[in-house]
Formats: sequence, structure tokens, C-alpha cells
Amino acid sequence: MNERQMLRVRLLCWVAGLLLSSALFAAPSPTSLRIEELTWTELSDRIAAGSTTVLVPIGGTEQNGPHMVLGKHNVRVNALAVQIAKTLGNAVVAPVLAYVPEGSIEPPAAHMRFTGTISIPESAFEAVLESTARSFKRHGFRDVVFLGDHGDYQKSLDRVAAKLTRDWAGRAGNAACRVHSLNDYYRASTDGQVQLLLAHGFSKAEIGSHAGLADTSLTLAIDSTLVRQDQLARAAQAGRREGVIGDPRRASAALGQPGVDRIVEAAVAAIRERTR
Repeated sequence: MNERQMLRVRLLCWVAGLLLSSALFAAPSPTSLRIEELTWTELSDRIAAGSTTVLVPIGGTEQNGPHMVLGKHNVRVNALAVQIAKTLGNAVVAPVLAYVPEGSIEPPAAHMRFTGTISIPESAFEAVLESTARSFKRHGFRDVVFLGDHGDYQKSLDRVAAKLTRDWAGRAGNAACRVHSLNDYYRASTDGQVQLLLAHGFSKAEIGSHAGLADTSLTLAIDSTLVRQDQLARAAQAGRREGVIGDPRRASAALGQPGVDRIVEAAVAAIRERTR
């Protein structure tokens, strides 16, 4: 290779590196539905233009068997919240709340018996929810919607929503704000998914209630990288001993996608009904 050719190769490498850097550090689109990807002025303009509903996705960091990642709930609720907001057309999505009550730490109980699970006190969790809703009210949102992807803290969502809605009842103008605990979302992700799979001939034992066929299929439909396919047989064999209730071996994105569609449909219908 002569000197001119070497110079050309170096120039091409420099240009490629520049393009890659630009792509990596490009600012998120101002059309994003996630408020953490917007500037404060972009969000303020969005609210003024009518996006007065904010979805608060709530996940949890817990064991999901040897075949699913600890952040399953966080990734899943984040993706679903964006789909719901996109369908609504007048909503944005808050950052995911990943720290939730998961049981006693000392002595360890429930999911806390497994490495990586993070648990916080119920009182701390409810305080965070309340302050989050109060923050959004201050910024001009008219409806704050809690989307809980995990079952154990649903009563906390109900309590906080009821308390704030009661405290703010009767206020007019910019002070008006309602808080909604969207149980419809959670019911669609659990009971709704179970019914879909029962209709396909799967047994309740296989469908399971945690990290089984239903749970794993929903996760695969959202992001297949969250599931370790080579650990499915181990998960089925170990069962409760390794945090699995059900049998995930026949799980697939194809089985999970109808569940995803039902969750979005049910959540959108419930939000429109409550915020009209």
C-alpha cells in the first residue's frame, strides 16, 4: 500500500469514527414520549399543547428464575407505558420506579431469598409515589396514572391514589389533578394473559404465576434478550426452589404478543374512561 492509499484509509477511518460518535452522542428526539429524554422546555410546551396525562411506570428489581433478568418488570412496564402513551396521543411517560417493596430483608422472605432482589419499606415506597404525583401536579399535569407491573404493591398504589385524589377533590383550574391506580393494566397482564393461554389449551400449572409460561412469553414479546433460552429446562425442573411457579419451556414471543396487545388496549380504554 502506497502513501496515498494509506492516507485515504486513515481519512475514511476518521470520517467513520466521526459519524459513529455523532450517532452515539446525538440528543434524543424532542418527539420522545419519555420525559427523561426531553428538556424541561420541551416538556413544558408539550403540557401546554394538551399532553396533560403522565404515566408512571412501576416495576421492581426481583428474581425471575434462572432464565429471566432481575429487571424484567422495569423493562416490560417501560415499553408498555410508551405503547400506551403513543396510543393515547396526549400522554407522556415518567422514569420507571425500580425500587419497590419485595418482602422482609432480615430475615429474608419471598423474593429476598434470591440474590439481586431489592426491597424497600412500604412506607418509603408510598412516600415516593406521593411525592412523584405532587411533583407532576405542580408542573401542570391533570392526570397521574400509576402503572404497576408487579402484584405485591397494588394496594399501595390504590392507597396513594385515593389519598391524593381525596385531598385534591374540588379544586379548579391549574390546581385540579387526579391520581389513578390503573388496576386494569395489572389485571390484563395477569388474568388476561392466563385466559388467552388457557384458550390455547395450556394448563394452569404450565402457565404459572411467576416466571412460568405466561410471564416468560410476555417478556419475550417485549424483549427477547431478557430471557436466557438455555436455562428454560433448568427453570422448569427446579421450580419453586429457584423462584419459578409454572413451566416456561414452551414460552414464545408469539404467545406473548396477544397479551401485550390486550394490556395496551385495556389500559388505554381505562385511562380514557377515567380522564374524560
